[in-house]
Amino acid sequence: MSTATITLWVIAVGLLIYAWRRGDNSLRQGTLMGWQTLRRSAALLVAAFIIVGYVNVLSPTNLVQEWIGPNSGWQGLILAEIIGMLLPGGPYVIFPLIAVIYQSGAGLGPAVAIITSWATQSLLTITFELPFMGWRFTAIRWGLGLGIPLLAGGAAQLFFGG
Repeated sequence: MSTATITLWVIAVGLLIYAWRRGDNSLRQGTLMGWQTLRRSAALLVAAFIIVGYVNVLSPTNLVQEWIGPNSGWQGLILAEIIGMLLPGGPYVIFPLIAVIYQSGAGLGPAVAIITSWATQSLLTITFELPFMGWRFTAIRWGLGLGIPLLAGGAAQLFFGG
């Protein structure tokens, strides 16, 4: 069991004990909300892990290394940024998927660029950002943010290598 898993279990048990000691309806409400979240997310998580499994088995290592490998240069970083923009899903989908791509031969720089691009430039966020923030804000943020994944990936490649 990983340190992160142990930490999360300690926090969960601590919160459960705190809710129980309050003596109000917190324990029941917290358990119910947690169960509802699990029911909403379970199908997505199972599908994500199945996809990660197939990508792991089916990803052509030579193609990954050629397109976004350690020696792919700026072209690999640009492609990695585009990949990150197009990836759907939350962290529980994205990080296992990027881990498989990295293990299949992607370079450190492109892997960092994919994660940074997904976190800052995901195309799915536009549908939420535009109605709340407007065109001007969205265009400015996107324009300023486009170079960040390239800089992060380039720095990772330059300072820490393949």
